[in-house]
Parts: sequence; structure tokens; C-alpha cells
Amino acid sequence: MYSISTYGYMMTDEARMDAYTEALRRAVTPGCTVIDIGTGPGIFALLACRFGAGRVYAIDPSDSIVVAREAAAANGFADRITFVQGLSTEFTPPEPADVMISDLRGLLPFMGSHIPSIVDARKRLLRPGGIQIPRRDSLWAGVVSAGETWDEYMKAWKLHGFDYSAASRIVTGTIGWRIREVGPEILMARPGKWAEMDYTTIEDPDVSGEIEFTVERQGTGHGILVWFDTMLDEETGFSNDPASQKPAKV
Repeated sequence: MYSISTYGYMMTDEARMDAYTEALRRAVTPGCTVIDIGTGPGIFALLACRFGAGRVYAIDPSDSIVVAREAAAANGFADRITFVQGLSTEFTPPEPADVMISDLRGLLPFMGSHIPSIVDARKRLLRPGGIQIPRRDSLWAGVVSAGETWDEYMKAWKLHGFDYSAASRIVTGTIGWRIREVGPEILMARPGKWAEMDYTTIEDPDVSGEIEFTVERQGTGHGILVWFDTMLDEETGFSNDPASQKPAKV
């Protein structure tokens, strides 16, 4: 569950918010029905109303939905938004939606129950031919040299004069290190795409792929950096690619 502060951080991410706003603007037609999965403080639900949606179902299991409900009332949209505190997989609307919008992926598309939730919503909550936002994600990977991050994660196991090789073996093999400051200079090899996820057809939450790297500069490789490009519709997307001129913060 995200805190309200974290949601605020996400809402200041121009790359993400500009892309989602534009995709939603194109998708919403006057009087249409929208389902917002993982609404948080309700920013996408409010935008859908601003663009003319007649009914919005805003779903989230966390208490952040209290903020969303108050924001809807404060901005004059309370009569058009139905708030559901719970999981989308446990909700059935009175009618299927014309547009479904979500951002459940976190740092990567494999976060939590993201993919099963999208598959379920596509089948049960969206009308045939309805619009899904996002449309697809492409996953990329590259070998990185990230000494500062490596030292930060390893320093605890070098203090106090004890042999903690048992812990360091686990830490070095852990998936999910987060490099705080990322730029193209940390890449040691040309990155490659290893998977693509089409949310209009995806069924299986397990994704596999193969990729080969040719190291192009000297240094110590500390791990594999993974990121994604997303296409929200056929025209609009964003990326947290470290080489992007304006990478998203996700």
C-alpha cells in the first residue's frame, strides 16, 4: 500500500502524469463509464470527470480512498464517482465500463497482483472493445556498474569485525535493489528488450525471455538493471529508461 505522501510524489512526476492525462483525454467520451483500478487519492477519477465521463467507479483497498472521496466532493464530482474500498477482483459494476485505467505496476509490471487484476478486469469489468490504459509494457535490461549502491547494501556486513559472508551471499543475490540516481553512464553494455506485455491479450502473470549482452567498457558489473517502456494508447507513453531525457520516477 502506498502512503499519501508517496502518491503525492507520483503525482509530481510530469512524464507519468502528462502521458496518463493525455491518454485519458483521448479515451473519455461524453457520458461514458470509466473504471479506475487502484485509484489512490483519485486523480485519474477526477480527470475522467473533467473530460466528461458520466460515471466513474474508483476502486482501491487502502484508506487513501477517503482522500479521494473528499477530493471528489471538494471539486464537484461526488455525484459522478462511486468509490469502492476493496479489490477490483471482488467488485462487479452495474454495467461494464467503456474505459479502464490503472497504474498498479509500481517499479516494474510484476508488482503484487497487477497482472491477475488486469486480466480479471479486462474480462469482467470492461465492455468488449473497450479502451484499456495502459495498453502494453516493454521490459528492458542492461548490465550496470553501480559501486555506490553496492557499497551501501554491503556495508552493514563488513562492520563490527565479524565474518558475515552468510548474509552477504544472500544480499548479493537479492532481486530488487533500487539505484537512487540512475543515468546512462552506469550501463556497461547496450541494453536489450527481453519481454513485451500486451494487456489487451495477456493471460499468464509469468513472463520469460532471453537476452545477451556484449560488455562495451571496463569496470565491475554489479547487477542487471531492469526498466520498462509503456504505451498507454497507440500514441502516448513514457519510460523509466535511465537514458531517457525525462525518465519517469516509477
